[in-house]
Amino acid sequence: MTAAGVSLPHRRRLSRPDYLLAAAAAVLSAVGLLMIYTVTAPRNEAAGLDPSGDMVRQAFYMAGGVVVFIAASLLSDRRWKALAPYAYGGALLLLLLVLTPIGSMRSGAQRWIPLGPIDLQPAEVAKPAMILALAALLSSGEGGRLGWRRIAQTITLMAVPSALIFVQPDLGTMLVFGFVALAMLFVAGTSVRHIILLLVGAVIALVIAFQVDILKDYQLDRLTGFLNSGEAELTLNYNQTQSQIAIASGGLFGRGLSQGLQTNGAFVPAQRTDFIFTAVAEQLGFAGSAVVLGLFALVVWRLLMTAAAARDRFGYLLAVGAAALVVFHVFVNVGMAQRLMPVTGLPLPLMSYGGSFYGAVALTLGMAHAVWLRRSPVPGERFLL
Repeated sequence: MTAAGVSLPHRRRLSRPDYLLAAAAAVLSAVGLLMIYTVTAPRNEAAGLDPSGDMVRQAFYMAGGVVVFIAASLLSDRRWKALAPYAYGGALLLLLLVLTPIGSMRSGAQRWIPLGPIDLQPAEVAKPAMILALAALLSSGEGGRLGWRRIAQTITLMAVPSALIFVQPDLGTMLVFGFVALAMLFVAGTSVRHIILLLVGAVIALVIAFQVDILKDYQLDRLTGFLNSGEAELTLNYNQTQSQIAIASGGLFGRGLSQGLQTNGAFVPAQRTDFIFTAVAEQLGFAGSAVVLGLFALVVWRLLMTAAAARDRFGYLLAVGAAALVVFHVFVNVGMAQRLMPVTGLPLPLMSYGGSFYGAVALTLGMAHAVWLRRSPVPGERFLL
């Protein structure tokens, strides 16, 4: 027996990896890789390119993500807390660099830093960095209800990178930051009254943004266009119209791999990234889509279990922040594909094409897994630390 009254075999059992989390993430990644191939192969072949080119690149990104996940898991959660200020500062530096001539401009947005064969998207790197910083800030001091001073510090910490991301512009990532910060504030002890006041303030800020023309025209069109069904089916709503057709055509069990008419005909824009869920729904149907959403639910459940078992408030908040990130991305992405949400350009975790976002999700899950590997064998111990 140890001094804490817990046997060593029990401690070893508690330190085992979270195989359910790893398995769910691996299956989602494999399905995403398959969907990326079915989406891009016909288009690449028609253009005289290697049909498997995009799939191979994504497989490379995934391999890097596995390395990131393992490396992040090996660092203790307390080491992550010590690294939080440096991660946050590094993310701010990258967000500043991307706005200089170093950054690459595409389709009116300056969001990427070219690094040879790959492009780094600093806004994605900033997501795990912000979760780290917020967890470190909100876990310091005494527990219990948070006052306006700590809430203001949290909002400021979130607002600085959000402002730099807004300039790029990238409204979707700003919304991610806001949701994650709100979720972490709530579980850290912010009262319901404070949360309501913050939401009212956010609504007022959005109204002001509409009135003073801070948002660009295409951003306004995205936010309001999905409400105008029938008025702009071939212009503003084209993406979501084609997305709905693809999802509906899948039926119960789907048309089969590489048999989707919308997918093979390249009717759905940005299908390998923002609209990858349409490839799942058309080819695997409602049943396949339900399995995918069930796997995401499993990931979120394991993250919440990690939070419940964390040995201190930092680990608790870090795991909740990771769960909030996954929840918001999945909810908005799938809702966007079904025209239940406006088009915000948020990819689907572990499945959408892209190295920066996959690496950011792998890092976030790895940091949460570090909390799981060092979880408390005594329920409720974190509240004593």
